[in-house]
Amino acid sequence: MEKVTILGSANAVAKSDQQNTHLLFETSSRKILVDCGDHASASLARAGVELNQVTDLILTHFHADHVGSLPLVIMDMWLEKRTAPLTIYGLEVTLDKAKKLLDIFDWQKWINMFPVDFVSIGESGYPKMIMDAEVEVTALPVLHLIPTIGLRFQFNSGRIITYSCDTEPCGALDTLADKADILLQEAAGPGIGHTSPEQAGEIASRCDVKQLVLIHYEARNGKQALLSEAQTKFSGSIIVAEDGMVL
Repeated sequence: MEKVTILGSANAVAKSDQQNTHLLFETSSRKILVDCGDHASASLARAGVELNQVTDLILTHFHADHVGSLPLVIMDMWLEKRTAPLTIYGLEVTLDKAKKLLDIFDWQKWINMFPVDFVSIGESGYPKMIMDAEVEVTALPVLHLIPTIGLRFQFNSGRIITYSCDTEPCGALDTLADKADILLQEAAGPGIGHTSPEQAGEIASRCDVKQLVLIHYEARNGKQALLSEAQTKFSGSIIVAEDGMVL
């Protein structure tokens, strides 16, 4: 049975009880880490997952709150004597910058360094970025300040979970979210490149989503305010994500 853990739920500014948004999607054969802004090694440990159990890493875009701990994650895997390959997925522009970030630390010269495979996603999307008997992961470019992908996970149980990543409402997001069981929708607020809770509710309603999970949100007015705003547009189940939450 698949498992989704919200390792971090904050927007770009982490809080005392919230790390930057990053997620873990698990099947019996894969542990897929999505983004690593804060120290993902620590949040994985809190979730009871060994760092070297991670099989795949998806980088949605190259903003610091989504890739900032990448060098630490790679270094920690190496220090834990990882030997299995790690596959890192992302847009070509994202991976190019990720490689340059890692190159600052001369990572390829580390003794007994494990293999890292970079898989580039085309600008038009990658219909089946990951595909095996248990899960299919679809990526499409969404509408943020820089090139960014949203994700759709379809499990063999039939459950569909969509992660919007950072984006304003757009057609690609509607495609990813269509009839999803869970929509993990960023709610950082209205404006260029982001979505408000009200807009999140509109997307969930328009796409016939079963449950809306607000994530990457601004909580200065309290979580109830976020819920109330989203509820003006969506009558289904709505929750506000918290670090450590399992879906």
